[in-house]
Amino acid sequence: MELSRRLGISLSGTGKELARRPYAPGQHGNDRRGKVSEYGMQLREKQKLRMMYGLNERQFQNLFVRAGKIREGKHGVNLMVLLEQRLDNLVYRLGLASTRAQSRQLVNHGHVTVDGKRVDIPSYEVKPGQEISIREKSKDLVIIKAAIEGTVGRPSFVSFDADTLKGSLTRLPERSELEPEIDEALIVEFYNKKL
Repeated sequence: MELSRRLGISLSGTGKELARRPYAPGQHGNDRRGKVSEYGMQLREKQKLRMMYGLNERQFQNLFVRAGKIREGKHGVNLMVLLEQRLDNLVYRLGLASTRAQSRQLVNHGHVTVDGKRVDIPSYEVKPGQEISIREKSKDLVIIKAAIEGTVGRPSFVSFDADTLKGSLTRLPERSELEPEIDEALIVEFYNKKL
């Protein structure tokens, strides 16, 4: 909650943390108006994206390096596409969990299958066309039912069948479908100075 307020975005995806107090946490959070340096802006942008997907620094940095090796597309956009291809993120995008943290837990505990095989690695990279579903034993879990009922909409790059609890990544997302409040160019600048 404090992290969301510090970064100025809702990390849970609900927006509740910013509704009551839309300013930074702490005694002086409401009256701090210092000018943020260029490095500070780059760091904040990187932290926003990293925290949004719940990765630690090493995982995020490794993904950034991998994104740089993809020949086509821009480095920052490739990074965001790789983040979207993570299994825990797709479980969240399909509406099988109400937060990314909850979706990571579902994957870790072995409730999720990819093409019929149980996968318990949240960072598993899902390719377009692979089928993601919930194991038969897990279909009656209360948190999964609650998440599906609470899902308002799904992005256009995924398809989902609520009756069978099966979904898939139909295609790689485009930049316009990804997080609008992230400026990926600042993240690329941040790591270009660091690496």
